[in-house]
Amino acid sequence: MFEDKTTIIGIAGGTGSGKTTVVKKIVEALPPHYVAVVPLDSYYNDTSHMTDEERHAINFDHPDAFDWKLLHKQVNDLREGRAIEQPTYSYLQCNRLSETIHVEPKPVIIIEGIMTLLNKKLRDLMDLKIFVDCDPDERLIRNIQRDTIDRGRTVSMVVERYLEVLKPMHEQFIEPTKRFADIIIPQGGENTRGISILRNYIEGLVPKE
Repeated sequence: MFEDKTTIIGIAGGTGSGKTTVVKKIVEALPPHYVAVVPLDSYYNDTSHMTDEERHAINFDHPDAFDWKLLHKQVNDLREGRAIEQPTYSYLQCNRLSETIHVEPKPVIIIEGIMTLLNKKLRDLMDLKIFVDCDPDERLIRNIQRDTIDRGRTVSMVVERYLEVLKPMHEQFIEPTKRFADIIIPQGGENTRGISILRNYIEGLVPKE
């Protein structure tokens, strides 16, 4: 059966921790077209029924902002060999878009996002759970760099949001999920034991000829 050949990897960690870098390393270490990436950010709730004011008041760093039911269903569909129409989300409109992304099942499915390890039903689908750890100051610096360049925010706006939203949400919901991880990777630690274990695990995913 297809699901016997499918490996599901969950990658979690705070915003700015380096999750995308770890995903890229896994994708680059495997054969082309071997991996499907499912970003948690694509699964924010549909807010079509809300007013613009209500949408812009959403805390996107709270578990209630995500459509866990749809995410679980689509990951399970991929595991069982069924293609999905992955939703897309607009940060500008604070709502799900009508366009979707067609995703075919692949031997390796990566679920990536800040709270990927929070939902038990989702964790139960995973073969490997990774938490990318990072110093809070480093994460703040990366958030400042990203948001001032990509999202047009001032430094003071980013710092204020970090202190009022990101930091408390991280401490309440994200950091505690570290205990569910099979591997903890400190970002930037190329020679850490976690990286070595991950590298060996990835090598074992490719069938030997």
